[in-house]
Amino acid sequence: MTELVEHGQLFIGGEWVDPLGTDTIRIVSPHTEQVIGSVPHASEADVDRAVAVARKAFDEGPWPRMTLEERIAVVSRIKDAIAVRHEEIARSISSQNGSPYSWSVLAQALGPMMVYDAAITVARAYPYEEYRQGVLGPILVRREPVGVVAAVIPWNVPQFVAAAKLAPALLSGSTVILKPSPEAPLDSYILADIAREAGVPEGVLSILPADREVGEYLVGHPGIDKVAFTGSVAAGQRVMEVAARNLTRVTLELGGKSAAVVLPDADVATAVAQIAPAAWMNNGQACVAQTRILAPRSRYQEVAEGLAAAAGALVVGDPLDPATQLGPLVAQRQQQRSFDYIRIGQEEGAKVLAGGGRPAGLDRGWYVEPTLFGDVDNSMRIAREEIFGPVVCLIPYGDEEEAVRVANDSEFGLSGSVWTGDVEHGIDFARRIRTGTFNVNTFSLDMLGPFGGYKNSGLGREFGPEGLGEYLEHKMIHLPAGHEAGA
Repeated sequence: MTELVEHGQLFIGGEWVDPLGTDTIRIVSPHTEQVIGSVPHASEADVDRAVAVARKAFDEGPWPRMTLEERIAVVSRIKDAIAVRHEEIARSISSQNGSPYSWSVLAQALGPMMVYDAAITVARAYPYEEYRQGVLGPILVRREPVGVVAAVIPWNVPQFVAAAKLAPALLSGSTVILKPSPEAPLDSYILADIAREAGVPEGVLSILPADREVGEYLVGHPGIDKVAFTGSVAAGQRVMEVAARNLTRVTLELGGKSAAVVLPDADVATAVAQIAPAAWMNNGQACVAQTRILAPRSRYQEVAEGLAAAAGALVVGDPLDPATQLGPLVAQRQQQRSFDYIRIGQEEGAKVLAGGGRPAGLDRGWYVEPTLFGDVDNSMRIAREEIFGPVVCLIPYGDEEEAVRVANDSEFGLSGSVWTGDVEHGIDFARRIRTGTFNVNTFSLDMLGPFGGYKNSGLGREFGPEGLGEYLEHKMIHLPAGHEAGA
């Protein structure tokens, strides 16, 4: 029986305070369908309060005026505390969103540590000031913190996405208001404790669990200088629309329908062994999941049999069981969404090669079998729309030109991969795909490089110097002729 976790206060500006509203958020286990916790629902008045203290901390406080090494020391302590509490964080997230515990330890706890560590490496090497010889004389180009940041994160990988926004924002000298999803706010209380113990100064960080309406109020607040959002395309479009009223800067990390392309010369067994976990990762609730798998007709049957066997071998069950490889979806609406797309796929003429229903013996909880569709045409809805569940499409192709066309024929462009016996040829193939992140004979996400999407997959980048740059403003200072750098 999962212990009921109840919180009565909000974390605003580094202090635990009583909420100004009376609404609460109930968190329901996707495994038992029972309430496992509750937190206050932040109100618009709470947003006003958080923005005010963040604004004051940025305009008048020490944080933006500290040395980089002083800020790095604070962020390093956050990272170290996550290491100490990583099992607690992983269990908290798995109990809320159904992520398999073994995956949560790696992606929901240790992954954020890697994000903070990489961001520190980038921050130390970043050129915050640079002298250039201009057309009319010398100039000094400065990069300065953007200001007050609204970071809006989803429920699927909450701590990883929080780190992707918090790390560069804090290191830049900006202040942050973090809004967790109402489906998964409990782990944010652990983060709040960690931030306080790490010595984040007064006003620099607030955490406000709330629904979409309050999130929209935060995004549209005139006191916000930048919005960093991760979520669906529809929500991202709304964020951009609301932020545009104040010309607030935005970065958007949105959806995906990524293609894993198996070339004819690939070692199919090796490829399938790596594609399968990338396709069904986090119960299919991952924006970078390889949900369109392209196989050459000459080897289609081999790929289909391998993937169907991989799907059937996945251990489905209680997300807190270390043996589980695929848990329940976060909410009943997500379960129904997957079942609806399974029905649509069959109506469109695709063939269910594995799964397609509720797992046997799991009558309670929002479970969906790991499902593989074969004979999928790229024009089908199941191949074009992000399902965000354990439903994967296998698409046959003729020659390599067709594979490139099909991979690029999508409204999304977030991730992708190619599997081949010739890595150099794989690199050439990667250059032809319109997507922000691509893999050759592997599947990973490196935090020292830029992550983000083409097309409807988003705007801007996270990680690497490109990601840090999203939290910095550029200033040009003209200098008198003859002035030498450092004089």
